[in-house]
Amino acid sequence: MIDSVDTLEEAEEVISNITPEEKEQLDLNIVEKYTQNKEEIETKDIELAKNEIQSKVEKKLEEEKKLENMPEINGVKLAYLPITGTITSRYGASSKIRRSNHTGLDIAATLGTPIKVVSSGIVTCASYQGSYGNIVKIDHGNGIETWYAHTSKMYVEVGQEVKAGEIIAAVGTTGNSTGPHLHLEIRINGEHVNPQNYLYQ
Repeated sequence: MIDSVDTLEEAEEVISNITPEEKEQLDLNIVEKYTQNKEEIETKDIELAKNEIQSKVEKKLEEEKKLENMPEINGVKLAYLPITGTITSRYGASSKIRRSNHTGLDIAATLGTPIKVVSSGIVTCASYQGSYGNIVKIDHGNGIETWYAHTSKMYVEVGQEVKAGEIIAAVGTTGNSTGPHLHLEIRINGEHVNPQNYLYQ
């Protein structure tokens, strides 16, 4: 790693040799310093920059490692957990507030918590639907769908393409709900399956 160079031209050359992917991860700046005494050059800024870059690289590697360990269904990579929270009702559970056994997984979280889409796809529904309340449905292809229900806000529209990890809605308590949570469903060829076979294991 180069900490400093002697001329502006050398600095520009160093930056030009960095790949576009690396540039996205770095906050690059060229700072000119003038001194008659080399010992007067501040090294704190250099050390801070090095530490910041190292931290970003480590975080990126950690995210890539997590992604490698995430499951696939029919070739569709489930790359992100929608939210972090407490599981309050599992798939198949019975309850007085439901007519049938639970078709998804309930994860409690603070009202307004951002909900991420687990994989890239196309929005097929973003509307209020009875007991589901505000629900967003995403078609990921290969017969795989994910549903995100009881949301307080929906940030996407039908027909919109979304990328894995994109925020599509916010945790709410609309529809048949007793408190803020995300009702997550995974459907394969139209049939709901246990989300914990793939996520929140």
